[in-house]
Amino acid sequence: MSVTHHKTTTFEVIKQFTMTKYPVSTLNKVVRGPKRANYDVHDINTILNDAFLCNVGYVWEGKAIVIPTAYGRLGDKIYIHGSLKNRMMLSLLAAKEASLSVTHLDGLVLARSAFHHSANYRSVNVFGRVKEIEEPKEKMKILKCILNHMLPGHWDNIRHPNEKELNATLVIEISMDMASAKVRAEGVVDEKEDYNLPIWAGVVPLRQVAETPISDKDLQEGMEIPKAVLEYVEKWNAI
Repeated sequence: MSVTHHKTTTFEVIKQFTMTKYPVSTLNKVVRGPKRANYDVHDINTILNDAFLCNVGYVWEGKAIVIPTAYGRLGDKIYIHGSLKNRMMLSLLAAKEASLSVTHLDGLVLARSAFHHSANYRSVNVFGRVKEIEEPKEKMKILKCILNHMLPGHWDNIRHPNEKELNATLVIEISMDMASAKVRAEGVVDEKEDYNLPIWAGVVPLRQVAETPISDKDLQEGMEIPKAVLEYVEKWNAI
């Protein structure tokens, strides 16, 4: 299954270089907790850059399914990959559109009342058109993007896909036509009368941590941990 390459329109060129905020529509508008909504392109890209797993929604045989998958971002495009028979990928191509979400959990918000327990988080929803990437050099470029999105610079440390592996991989582009972020970064919000209760309340901060790399037992003698791996660990929790 394939989709012909999308011809860039004048609108999309203008959008790529001048748009600072996504327009708000019934599709991407944050309805619940609108004060936490953010449609800023830079802020949305920052949230996407700080993760490499997204949840993709699709319909297969009339059933709604959500699957986590790795992604990469280039400009206003999101890229995912899978096998040629992957039902999620084939369903997205058939639908010609997709929706995906990314969430960072930053803390547990423990209130005095059960009703006001919450979480601090940064989340993004993306809505866009779908097309298959078929040209081999472009596919290779995008697979590099996805891997380096997971661990920056690591593409240079590995064996790249051979022709057989490349041909067995389906690569999909999702245009970021609409997007919105929702962020909670605050403390406990309780009912006024509950502040007099003898109950502890507060926030438990959470963060992603990278621990010391564990080298494969079958490595050739003298193999050192690549610089890109060490830099990733240092960023997410210094060794």
